[in-house]
Amino acid sequence: MEASFFTRHPFAKDILGIIVFIICVVIGTVVINTFVFRSFNVVGPSMETTLYTGDRLIVNRLPVTWSQLQNKSYLPKRGQVIVFKNPQYSQGIEDEYIVKRVIAFPGERVLLKDGHYLVFNATNPNGFDPDDYNHGEPGSPTSGKADQIVPDGEIFVSGDHRQGNFSYDSRNGNSGLGTIPLYDIIGPVNVRIFPFNKIRTF
Repeated sequence: MEASFFTRHPFAKDILGIIVFIICVVIGTVVINTFVFRSFNVVGPSMETTLYTGDRLIVNRLPVTWSQLQNKSYLPKRGQVIVFKNPQYSQGIEDEYIVKRVIAFPGERVLLKDGHYLVFNATNPNGFDPDDYNHGEPGSPTSGKADQIVPDGEIFVSGDHRQGNFSYDSRNGNSGLGTIPLYDIIGPVNVRIFPFNKIRTF
């Protein structure tokens, strides 16, 4: 009986095993990043004092995946810190992914008055402060202007460093980021894993 190819060429068997392992790792990584979680680095001061440049975040993709399986749009919770794809992204000019805080949902009116957001909806016709959902974050007054109804299928977001032009977000009409389509949301931030002395959940 003639020996098999791999019996006669054991080195080829090892090479094939390594190739199969690498393919499995690549596929596994793609599946995890697409459906389970992703990791992002914070760049810029827009989320200070909650997040700083160099912070490493883990974003939970499972709520988005679950909504997609049900053929629904994922809607985050008010006050959550989320990562989304920049709807105005252009290569080499804008950041492709951005981290901000959720302020208002489709159909709600957002008013920026006296340094604070007010959100109006059917449940709260007199308005309420969306930062009441943030457990004391952010702490700075909010600059700029806003008075708009959030369009269907979109959300209003803001950075936590709201003085001056530190945060590029949904404020200030056409000069700002604008409202964010639900389909651009990557997911809510679950944990900051770096720096190691500042690990925290969200």
